[in-house]
Amino acid sequence: MDRFLHQRQAEGQGFAMVCGIDEAGRGPLAGPVSAAAVILPLDCEIDGLDDSKKLSELKREELFDVVIEKAISYGIGWASEREIDEHNILQATFLAMRRAVDAMQVTADYALVDGNCMPLLSIPGETIVKGDSKCACIAAASILAKVSRDRLLRELDKQYPEYGFAKHKGYGTKSHYEAIKKHGILPVHRKSFLKNLHEK
Repeated sequence: MDRFLHQRQAEGQGFAMVCGIDEAGRGPLAGPVSAAAVILPLDCEIDGLDDSKKLSELKREELFDVVIEKAISYGIGWASEREIDEHNILQATFLAMRRAVDAMQVTADYALVDGNCMPLLSIPGETIVKGDSKCACIAAASILAKVSRDRLLRELDKQYPEYGFAKHKGYGTKSHYEAIKKHGILPVHRKSFLKNLHEK
């Protein structure tokens, strides 16, 4: 598989700075949703680069540094728990993606976005279903988004050790639900995801 095919096609249409965009954290009960945008040099070789979900936490951490070193430019964007509750998770994810593009030091002129829903960006682009497995720049973005969010959740774990954020990263595990029932809903929880639970 040519994981630079879509980037090559976009560059063939005259776009010089093609970024891949992916998100992390749409499903959890707590914490923000993150997104990353990455411009890789065409045919850039990064050993082990893949969809972040297929990699171990240790491998993602290793690749995070390699991606940042080799990328022409990258940006990381966030949408908060409050914004998720206000706008819904899809619109909040789009907001994080726009912020990731805006955070890049080198401006992208075309976007390859993982999934089948195109966010409203300041640049043109296209969606690619399972893009994190098909496009190197989207895979790179998936790693930056996932590692950035996991690091944040480990910090939240220090603040709220009884909730186990370092382990479940905010996802709705049995232990997480039990912690919420025992200790209550936190400011970092997405209230719209917890409509069936009431604050203590």
